[in-house]
Amino acid sequence: MKAIIPVAGAGTKLRPHTYTQPKALIPLAGKTILSIIVDQLSEAGIHEFVFIVGYLGKKIQDYVNEKYPHLTTYFVYQNERQGIGHAILLTKDIVGDDEIFIVLGDTICEYDVQAVLGTPGSALGVKRVDDPRNFGVAEIDEDGMITRVVEKPQIPKSNMALVGIYRIREASFLFSCLSSNINNQVTSYGEYSLTDAIECMINNGAKFFPFKVQNWFDCGRKETLLDSNAKLLKKFGGSISPEHQFENAIIIEPVSIGAGCDIRNSIIGPNVAIGEKTKVNYSIVKDSIIGSFADLDDIVLTHSLIGSDTEVKGESRSLNIGDNTEIDLGES
Repeated sequence: MKAIIPVAGAGTKLRPHTYTQPKALIPLAGKTILSIIVDQLSEAGIHEFVFIVGYLGKKIQDYVNEKYPHLTTYFVYQNERQGIGHAILLTKDIVGDDEIFIVLGDTICEYDVQAVLGTPGSALGVKRVDDPRNFGVAEIDEDGMITRVVEKPQIPKSNMALVGIYRIREASFLFSCLSSNINNQVTSYGEYSLTDAIECMINNGAKFFPFKVQNWFDCGRKETLLDSNAKLLKKFGGSISPEHQFENAIIIEPVSIGAGCDIRNSIIGPNVAIGEKTKVNYSIVKDSIIGSFADLDDIVLTHSLIGSDTEVKGESRSLNIGDNTEIDLGES
């Protein structure tokens, strides 16, 4: 079985961070969004991964090659953003007739991967939501089988949203439907969607089981990313690298602090993730994500997302600052 992870999107809702950093590499609870997904699948026994990259794809390729040399990895470039369905079709020659496990590159969920791998047929991850109009939606019959999937329906007949996890036993069937949709220009909201291809499979006799995920962590916007960071830290506990220098520092768990951090005269936490080799002095930081090689001085931060290689000095603020930035909030 091969895992396919599409990570070609530009992540526009997380700008300015995604101008310089792929969304999949945004830090979260001491890891990256991508590493959480890959670790979850590799621990369940999947060792072949196909990454669909585009925007800043070389950074993802370098990250994966450095962090996962023990995995068999392939990289496919989607040069034109025509939707997830188009992206998946680009993997056809690599996948062949193998079974596939597709996880969208911003989808972090709690679920039993082994149980999903053991289902007798194809399976789609679902979760009940209050307003399903912004999601793909699965309609499920009394026998517990998926009878229809619709991309962002204006009048939903179900509140079971597709979370972005797809276990496909018949990859060649999926590729056939994707090719047919593209040839016939079947689109949803201007893109070739994976949901439409799965609906094509269902209409032609394919069987899909739903499986419910326990938790679904939203990483799409600053506010939801910070909320997911806090939830993951609370659920799994933080970590503090032994390679650090703390002086007159108060640490309020849960936090994740990377290697080589220098924290002095400061209060950190709760719900804070800090990348490696970051300096913090005379500052208070809570409910925030701070990148690597950042420098914070005389600042109070709450609900903030600070990029890597960033210098911030000054007073109390709620900030959303991208990489390679210098901010001085002090008096001139």
